[in-house]
This record gives sequence, C-alpha cells and structure tokens, in this order.
Amino acid sequence: MYTTLILPSVIKTTLQLKSVYLKREVELEIFSPDNLLGNERVNLLLVNDGQDLAQMKMEETLASLYQRWCIEPTVVIGIKASDERILEYGIAGKPDFKKRGARAQSYTDFIIKELMPFVQSEVDVTINGKRAFAGFSLGGITAFDIAWNNDNYFDVVGVFSGSFWWRKKDLNAGYTDDDRIVHEMIRDTKTNPAVKFWLMTGTNDELADRNHNFIIDSIDDTIDVVKELMKKGYQRPQDIFYYEMVGGKHDVPTWGKAMPKFLEWAFPKTRI
Repeated sequence: MYTTLILPSVIKTTLQLKSVYLKREVELEIFSPDNLLGNERVNLLLVNDGQDLAQMKMEETLASLYQRWCIEPTVVIGIKASDERILEYGIAGKPDFKKRGARAQSYTDFIIKELMPFVQSEVDVTINGKRAFAGFSLGGITAFDIAWNNDNYFDVVGVFSGSFWWRKKDLNAGYTDDDRIVHEMIRDTKTNPAVKFWLMTGTNDELADRNHNFIIDSIDDTIDVVKELMKKGYQRPQDIFYYEMVGGKHDVPTWGKAMPKFLEWAFPKTRI
C-alpha cells in the first residue's frame, strides 16, 4: 500500500491589525499553506516591507518551492511599512545620528506584544516549527535587532542588503567603525542569543567605499557583522550563512531572486 504525498498550496489574504503602539492600522499580507494533512511541522516567517512581496512574487515562489519539495509548510506574513518607515525601523532605543529610528521601540512592541499574539490566535494553522524574521535594507537591521533581543520568539533572522552602516556619528563628525550601532549591540550583549543568521549582500549594492579599500561599504559592514558574531562563538556555516550575489543590486528584484535561497536555508524540507 502506498501513501500519496500531498503538496501544500498557498492561500493569500490581506488583513488590517490595529496597533496601540504604532497608533495606526498595520496592513498584513498573509501567505498560508493549505492542503495540509494536519501532522506537518509549520514554520513562521515575518517580513518587513511586506509591500514589496507582490513584486517579489512571494506567492509563486512558495508554490514553486512546495511543488519541488524544497521547504516545509510556512506561514509568511508581510508587514507593510507606513509613511513613517524611517522612524519605525532601526535599532530600538538607539536612533542614528539623524534621529532616524526614533520609533523603533514602538515597532518592536508592536511585533512582540501585538503581532505575535495575533499570529497565535488568528492564523488558521498551528505554528509548531521555526520562527524567523527577515527584512531588506533598513528593514533588515530592524529584523536583526528584534530577533537578537527576543530569541525566545525567533530562531532565525534573514537580512538582505542590511543597513549595517547605521551609525551614531556622521562621517565628518569624528566617525570610526566603532560607531556602527548594530556591531556595538553585538559586542555589548553579554549572552549569545539562540538565533541563526542568514546575511546577504550584492556586489552592486552601492558605490560607497568610505575606507577606500576597494570593497563597497555594504559588503564591508556585513562581513564585519559576521566577524563580530564569530568573536562571540557563533560558527560558519552552522550558525551563520553569508551570501554575496554577484551583480546583485540594492533593489527588490535582487532580493526577490535571493528569497528562494533564504527560504530553502531557513525551512529545508526533510527528505523521505
């Protein structure tokens, strides 16, 4: 007697979640696995800048990965950014030198105190697998910050072209690399959060090269994050995966091309 393997399908819904912390309604795009047997492990992925997931063809990407038996069933929630994105994103409690990210703590509170309980109570399938948070550019370091400081909620973080240059001082105000906020946060954290890291850059992310070493800053800053993590005892490739896309740009098409690689790394399907 043979068992027929049933592949998940994808159901997309759009919901509004009223946030006390952000003082606005947050629009969510939810991609839920359907056609499940009921005994599967189901993962969760939150994504900042969820307004970009349509252009990335997230629904088609998930369907293709399911069809090819590449990933486990995963609920993906795209969190659409507001007009105050540059204030809500960043490192909680540590605005940059232009005071960008001043409301990042409110965004963190929304994620932990409102969105996560919403997922547990309102999403139709039970999340019993890994929980991940991902983002692009400034949304990437926001995901990193929230996962790093809330490892009781998140197991994995994915950062696409992360704004790891985020700094306390302007370049012409006595800046040194020690002024990078994420790197400092990693150094100053006494524990090692139980999180695994997927970090991506593109070789054409930008042109800036502040230290004139012929390596663009986005690559330099991301590699330095890897170095800081390794100083704390995290290891490659068990804990850290770094993907450098040749020709990759700081844009949605590049991140869309990288997304399947992240999903396959974060939620690999166990072969039978």
